[in-house]
Amino acid sequence: MRILIANDDGIYSPGIAALAEVAARFGQVRIVAPDVEMSSAGHSITASRPLSYKRTPLKGFEAYRVNGTPADCVALGAYHWEKVDVVLSGINLGSNLGNSMWHSGTLAAAKQAVLLGLRGVALSAPVTESEPNFDLLKPSLETVLDLLLRQSELPLVNVNFPAQAPQGLRWTRQSVRQYDGRVMPSNDPMGRQLFWFTVAPLEPAEEGTDRWAVEHNYVSMTPLRLDLTHEAELAQAQLNYPCE
Repeated sequence: MRILIANDDGIYSPGIAALAEVAARFGQVRIVAPDVEMSSAGHSITASRPLSYKRTPLKGFEAYRVNGTPADCVALGAYHWEKVDVVLSGINLGSNLGNSMWHSGTLAAAKQAVLLGLRGVALSAPVTESEPNFDLLKPSLETVLDLLLRQSELPLVNVNFPAQAPQGLRWTRQSVRQYDGRVMPSNDPMGRQLFWFTVAPLEPAEEGTDRWAVEHNYVSMTPLRLDLTHEAELAQAQLNYPCE
């Protein structure tokens, strides 16, 4: 099995090294990741300038860095390495739960894989007062990869680990809840005004969702699809507002 690994935290993130170490037990691994952090880049692609693809040895793995987005990395990685079977994205430094899926660069790399006809898995872990303890997560990571790479053929899955040693796995749905998008003003050392954008959920997580699972110390696995069509509202619109 050929496993292409990307992320949005950058080529030197400890999360991508941990993921590559465990993924190597399941097949041949190659890493292609951004040369700098591209968190919350979403599914943007670079269309206005050329991209570089530079060999960057990383802890014994064949690795390359790209001056572009996570989606760029997957596109270039699949171009340079034929017959890729699956793309793993992560392990992200920070959860990608609920509404954060919309702007997640980690998930975008997995979605780009599906757009190319490949399978994609995004993996994330929360950052609290320190970086995730990847040694603590590796046993659960191996269980997750065994399930998703060997036992199932799901095309797109979003995986989130809890902060502590997981007590098990859960299949979940996306938590869709309103959040408070706050603009926080500040100043740089020269006195010039700057702004930070932060979010916080306004409603508690619903049981069976990704947020609920992680809050209860489970690994959340959410199967996704690229088709955003709301089937029920489409049928209702066709009925109520027929077009000639």
